[in-house]
Amino acid sequence: MARLTPQQDAFGRAMYDHYRGIPAYEICERDDGHVALSGGPAIYLADYGVWPPHQKQAIRLARGKVLDIGCGAGRHSLYLQGKGLDVTGIDTSPLAVKVCRLRGLKKARLLPVTRVSRRLGTFDTVLMFGNNFGLMGGFRRGRWLLRRFGGMTSEGARILAESRDPYATDDPIHRAYHRRNRRRGRMGGQIRLRVRYRTCATPWLDYLLASQDEMRAILDGTGWHLARAIDGTDGSYVAVIEKAP
Repeated sequence: MARLTPQQDAFGRAMYDHYRGIPAYEICERDDGHVALSGGPAIYLADYGVWPPHQKQAIRLARGKVLDIGCGAGRHSLYLQGKGLDVTGIDTSPLAVKVCRLRGLKKARLLPVTRVSRRLGTFDTVLMFGNNFGLMGGFRRGRWLLRRFGGMTSEGARILAESRDPYATDDPIHRAYHRRNRRRGRMGGQIRLRVRYRTCATPWLDYLLASQDEMRAILDGTGWHLARAIDGTDGSYVAVIEKAP
């Protein structure tokens, strides 16, 4: 993805406004016309005390040198940095990266997940919290990215990736969307969406919600395996993904 223009940085603009004390919100628009308010930028700046239990449990497994992919306002990066870990946060949003730096994150870079490489360093933990397994985008790109992660991580490295089982719903609109995706040769939870805030809108992107079985299928043969999952509520979970010896 090319660098977002100010008009495209809806995600970052909402976050930056909230950081400055300006009431802000975030609207997620799906390609079937479904729109919903997200938890909003307040979640992206939330302190550890109000994180959901499955995130609190999973963050304890982070170790060594950490790459936080889709770091947002840096809530997870800053927590780990405060614990003495060497953390690099990356995001595609210029204003998100600005907020990270304003909040004290020492290493925050404007970089899409598809551009990560050994030039960033070698990492022991890859963090993808906040449903950021979704940045895999789809089955093929997910497998390509996992192999790429393999080349820039240490022996015994792990990925802590949060996702949500898209099928853990009774909503007929969501179920119809899953069927629509499958008719198009896509994964059921392969969402096409954009974020809107005031007059700003991000480009459309693929964002993947995957069941644990689907995640195992993506991981198969990439050099990574799902060691266990830490379950949250409403189908959410953090996958503890470990590198094969």
